Amino acid sequence: MADVLDQSEVDALLAAVGGSTNQVEEILGSDGSKVHREVTSYDFKRPERVSKDQIRALEGMHEGFARNFGAAMSGFLRTILEVRIVDTEQLTYSEFTHSLPNPTCFNLISLKALEASICLEISPLIIYPIIDRLLGGTHVDAFIPQRALTSIEQRLVGRIIDRAIKMLGDTWSSLGIDEFELTETESNPHLVQVVAPNEVVIVITFELKLGGKTGTMSLCIPFATIEPILDKLASQNWLSYRRKDNMTNVRETVAGSLKHASVNLRAFLARTRISMRELMELEVGDVIQTEKPANSEVIIQIEGKNKFAGRLGQFRDNRAIRVTRLAAPDERL
Repeated sequence: MADVLDQSEVDALLAAVGGSTNQVEEILGSDGSKVHREVTSYDFKRPERVSKDQIRALEGMHEGFARNFGAAMSGFLRTILEVRIVDTEQLTYSEFTHSLPNPTCFNLISLKALEASICLEISPLIIYPIIDRLLGGTHVDAFIPQRALTSIEQRLVGRIIDRAIKMLGDTWSSLGIDEFELTETESNPHLVQVVAPNEVVIVITFELKLGGKTGTMSLCIPFATIEPILDKLASQNWLSYRRKDNMTNVRETVAGSLKHASVNLRAFLARTRISMRELMELEVGDVIQTEKPANSEVIIQIEGKNKFAGRLGQFRDNRAIRVTRLAAPDERL
């Protein structure tokens, strides 16, 4: 029969499992007394080279990227695409690549100002529903194939990556970096060796939600890439960057998306009342008299609301209305 642990041994095991990894050692002070000092274990295979403040600054900076990219993609897809940050962690490059599915949509993006590169990976779980939407599907029951993207699909994904690169340029402009360029696209992440396998990278993971479909997008930033600009990522500096951040860019992005939206436009010649008998007796050539003078302006409505006033005319053999002024909301038709 196996030995049964007593209560003290159980307590010792629980303390070892749930306790801190720090150790306490005794050293002799200058006066010869014993001094307790806490010692923290350090794993040289996974060095923490970026401080927590700098991690938080990177995360806060890319929250603006998530909003802008979601707005740009929603306008592009003509449906809502939600984008939000779910995790920011410090890994080695080999850990990052081994955490990705194969095949996937793996893109290498160069930063000309730093002569370095970052990686942008989009999960097949969301990239195929987006492609299905672009090709006219409903993306509700989109099939997720276990294969690399075809040449046609890569061209469609290229339009998505172009928008992501533009938003990254807007986001990183506060750090003096705004030139990003797509240099390589690969389906197998293990074939792209950006840095050494044990090199530290910052991985920002985004969740993308399109209707009922959800997937991830990962932005991998090697430590060597951001090392020259680490001083700009100090939390006290980031507050000033964030105040200037991208409210203007957000407005421009939303306005750009709305420019392509369709609206209903109607012009009202006049209004009058007739009896049912008069309506039944109307024939071709009859004239309906209204209270509105013939030379008065026509009210133009957009989505059922008065917007402009104009005058009837002709343009290239077509009936036309020349806008003359803004109309009052309660102006008589």
